[in-house]
Amino acid sequence: MSLDNLRQKVIFHNSVDVWIASCAERNQNWTDINDYKKFISFLLENKLNMKAFALCAHEAGDDEADRTKFAESLAEFKDDPNYSIYTIKLNDSALQIIRKFAQ
Repeated sequence: MSLDNLRQKVIFHNSVDVWIASCAERNQNWTDINDYKKFISFLLENKLNMKAFALCAHEAGDDEADRTKFAESLAEFKDDPNYSIYTIKLNDSALQIIRKFAQ
């Protein structure tokens, strides 16, 4: 699912879903938590407005087993904000920042 399609569903999304959609647009594997860390670090450095979010593994979505494993792996680094899960409002400025990471 693309970021634009994700945006059409609801205004706010968790950063894992945004990460997965961003990877889908770039045809990149999303399951590497170190790549996710780089993504979140980039968003934080670029001052994207994000709020901490507690994602329950059973709320992970369609690819539940993979997403659950991914969320559990992130939880191992609970003290590092770069491995945290956030809510992101997918407005135009947020999409511009997110897509800059993809370049």
